[in-house]
Amino acid sequence: MFDSLTGRLDQALKKLTGRGKLSEAEVDAGLREVRLALLEADVNYKVVRDFIASIRARAIGGEVMESLNPGQQLVKIVDEEMVRLLGERLPMIYAPTPPTVVVLAGLQGSGKTTTAGKLALFTRRESHRPLLVSTDVRRPAAMEQLEVLAKSINAPAFAPRDTDPVKIARDSLAEARRVNADIVIIDTAGRLQVDLDLLDELERITQAVPAQHRLLVLDAMTGQQAVNVTEAFQKTVSLTGAILTKLDGDARGGAALSLRAVTQCPIQFVGVGEKLTDLEVFYPDRMASRILGMGDVLTLIEKAQEHVDESQAREMEKKLRAGRLTLTDFMEQLKQVKKMGPLEGIIGMLPGAGKIKNLAGALPSDDQLREMEAIILSMTAAERERPETIDGSRRRRIALGSGTDIAAVNRLLKGFQQMQQMLKQMGKGKRIKGLPIDPAQLLRS
Repeated sequence: MFDSLTGRLDQALKKLTGRGKLSEAEVDAGLREVRLALLEADVNYKVVRDFIASIRARAIGGEVMESLNPGQQLVKIVDEEMVRLLGERLPMIYAPTPPTVVVLAGLQGSGKTTTAGKLALFTRRESHRPLLVSTDVRRPAAMEQLEVLAKSINAPAFAPRDTDPVKIARDSLAEARRVNADIVIIDTAGRLQVDLDLLDELERITQAVPAQHRLLVLDAMTGQQAVNVTEAFQKTVSLTGAILTKLDGDARGGAALSLRAVTQCPIQFVGVGEKLTDLEVFYPDRMASRILGMGDVLTLIEKAQEHVDESQAREMEKKLRAGRLTLTDFMEQLKQVKKMGPLEGIIGMLPGAGKIKNLAGALPSDDQLREMEAIILSMTAAERERPETIDGSRRRRIALGSGTDIAAVNRLLKGFQQMQQMLKQMGKGKRIKGLPIDPAQLLRS
């Protein structure tokens, strides 16, 4: 996420940190590189101009020049101004008298239907009862797609084979009462481009139902085009917020940094993956921290708390302190980490992530994880408990049973030995060189 922008900003700001004093010319030179980095990231030029002007006014005005550590103070100012640029956090507010109606709008291909499923799962985790509604009567299999998504999360769906999207939206309120749903999430039709028919239909739908949330779903990878789409929708529909999808694949960040400043439309959620669990509440301070390469430990802790079994984590801690880690434990821990999302994303949340990117290559991919699981399952229970007893003949038997080769078995055993040594050190409270935090402590938080 934002790899390109983060790298450029890190290079620009690194030249200013660690100095005992900064001249006005040095500040201007550093801000010039920041400006170029933002423009190359497809951030709106007016936004970049105002952003740099605000930072320079604070820096030249004495806030930086007179500080004991001017470089660090300048980075702090950049962080604060970026948070201001991204806007404030907009929590999900539910109607005092159910149902709460959410209308999702957007262009075709922005991920609207998948986002509807993600949002339904999010609201259910907040102890609400969602109903998924499809008013897309044009796109082939659109209603079937929504029904499949609803079934995958055990939520009711309302997708009647009707030709009037406004009537479907209106009838969904009665359906919500029938199935005892207190959240109605309406997925509207999209187009390949903004057109009058799309906007007219959307306006009639929002007039037919008491939509408390009117959220525009935007593809973050479209950059400034996302801003243009938002402005077009705002002329017809009073948007309450936006959801940026595919943020995990956005290396530049132009949409995220431009949207609020240009359109005044707040970002409410961000999609960070393909799974229905990959929807995050938008926190401007956390996003700014990620963009500047300072990590996002709070979100990482929340993911750990959500996906890591607490009882297993406590049991693992006991085994670590006793030095009794087995291959079965090894596999279970890898599975727990994988549940938290792509490893690159997890590493990106660590402070100083750019300095430990090579760690991602040392961790297994999905295919490698399946291979490792097959190898471990081909071992006897005694071998999993005591892998040091696995000699040459046993390695050949395990390789044959798992459909791999002896080299793969050797890699697993060597990797396990190295991991075991590292985890033992963390279990004793020692910090591993190169890691900014103790992962074991994260899981206990």
